Amino acid sequence: MPDLATKYLGLTLKNPLVVAASPLSEKKETLKRLEDAGAAAVVLFSLFAEQIELAELGHQDYYKSHPNALPPELQQVANMRGLKFGANQYLAHIFQLKKALDIPVIASLNGYYGSGWIHYARILEGAGADALELNVYYVETKPHINAQEIEHMYLEMVRHIKQEIKIPVAIKISPYFSAMANMAQALDKAGADGLVLFNRFYQPDFDIEHENIIPSLDLSTPAELRLRLRWTAMLYKQIQADIAVTGGVHTAVDVVKSIMAGAAVVQMASALLKNGVDHLSTVKNDLEAWLEAHDYASINELRGKLSLQLIGDSATLERANYINVLKSYES
Repeated sequence: MPDLATKYLGLTLKNPLVVAASPLSEKKETLKRLEDAGAAAVVLFSLFAEQIELAELGHQDYYKSHPNALPPELQQVANMRGLKFGANQYLAHIFQLKKALDIPVIASLNGYYGSGWIHYARILEGAGADALELNVYYVETKPHINAQEIEHMYLEMVRHIKQEIKIPVAIKISPYFSAMANMAQALDKAGADGLVLFNRFYQPDFDIEHENIIPSLDLSTPAELRLRLRWTAMLYKQIQADIAVTGGVHTAVDVVKSIMAGAAVVQMASALLKNGVDHLSTVKNDLEAWLEAHDYASINELRGKLSLQLIGDSATLERANYINVLKSYES
């Protein structure tokens, strides 16, 4: 039987299959089933900076009926029905999961503005989290803010959080930096123990009948994996931080591709939401079968085999054989 063990954020995992941040982690029973199905670790759903700041203001019930008393950026939070866990409940959830599960529990902090919420990383560590995933979900729409300021914000967040805690820190980023390789190295030097590629920014839809903007959520598809593969393959061995691929991982084939690109682990959510918890067991069994059929004794033998460092053909990744790709679709 091939050895699936891998290392991520300094943690030894029994395989590279990690449950991504999603509603799947809201119930202890669901996570226990995922552990039994083969999950090697879980990233909890995010605790939002806005939730922390609202909790620290106190009297949350008052703000539910008086949202205008809040700063503009917090006015929507008081009545958000989807937020089943407040800041204190999130801490209790971590504590309970650490008693119920044998796999690592990775907490997730989601925020971007200010720094008052960052101290909460230390509290998450105290609750028993094995690592922290920092999810910077940020789309800049102000023309007067330039790219350097945005990059500085990311780097300062990583530095501040690394000063606060001793557990490993991964940062989940978007693919929209103008110089991705440079930014990845900068985050690495700032102390990030892992990079999670990539955040999926949800795009709102337009309701043309009622003339308003409505939220929308589409589960990922395997086609989204290609962007992650390309950047993982280019960054592998150029940074010390571990790379996690998330977005588009649905089958064992997707896992093999991600490991070949250089990923330490993959994170799955959409495939599990769509196909159920037992799909994870199918992916794990198929992964073992593929490795065995191709004479790989371990997952580590596969890592990075199609990375830029090993194939040495930059055109296939940097220009993506642009001309050949275009010509391949001739009618």
